[in-house]
Amino acid sequence: MRFWLGSHHATQRWFDLEVPLFCSRRVFLHRNDKTRLRDRLPVARVPWALDSGGFTEIDKYGEWRTTPSQFVDDIARLQEEVGHLAWVAPQDWMCEPKMLRKTGLSIYEHQERTVGNFRLLRQLVGELVIPVLQGWELDDYLACWDEYSEQGVDLEQEPLVGLGTVCRRQDMAIAGIIVRRLAAEGLPLHGFGIKMTGIQLFGDQLASSDSMAWSLDGRKIRKRQPCPEGKSSCSNCVHHALAWRRKVMADVGNSIGQLQLEVAT
Repeated sequence: MRFWLGSHHATQRWFDLEVPLFCSRRVFLHRNDKTRLRDRLPVARVPWALDSGGFTEIDKYGEWRTTPSQFVDDIARLQEEVGHLAWVAPQDWMCEPKMLRKTGLSIYEHQERTVGNFRLLRQLVGELVIPVLQGWELDDYLACWDEYSEQGVDLEQEPLVGLGTVCRRQDMAIAGIIVRRLAAEGLPLHGFGIKMTGIQLFGDQLASSDSMAWSLDGRKIRKRQPCPEGKSSCSNCVHHALAWRRKVMADVGNSIGQLQLEVAT
């Protein structure tokens, strides 16, 4: 499983860490004009992945206000100036009950718009964009898979398929049922923002995952122990982020290894 370190910063300092980063398009936006990218962008030295920032946009507006054309232009600039862009998530529509209340649409309508946007972006930017399954219950995700098939997209032939609407679930056991069923059908899944409890439960079924939990951990850890540099919070600290990632990678490796051992025996 490939683990992408989520970052809410898009400065050169973070891209100098030389670990795979997962960044939202929104962190590259101009401070005083949230409709366009900053004038100066960092340069990547290793692969990184781009999230469309859909949760924030739909949560804020109840719809996508960034047009596909604008998103495509941003992708092109990020690909050219930052470089090493591995893949891009589409402008998908999350299916949490909260998001359905925001938009006033049904799960099916969110899925239909997600698939439609993927097909459009695939035409415009090619295989850089990955498909994302959206839903809430297992049957919803299977229905979304059917929608892709009906639109001529064979998910089993895709190198990576995103699994949306999982990061804010409270019950990772239910998420595990969904992940294991889809993985058993042959889908190489990317888990967006999977909690560490989720990684321990079903990380062996994921092709990749990302997390920005280090930032929350950074806010909490200073309440338990003082910072050597005198900081009141490590929620923006690159040193804490790297230390957290090393620990997670070790824990994940041990957890997945144990899971594989249990299956083998």
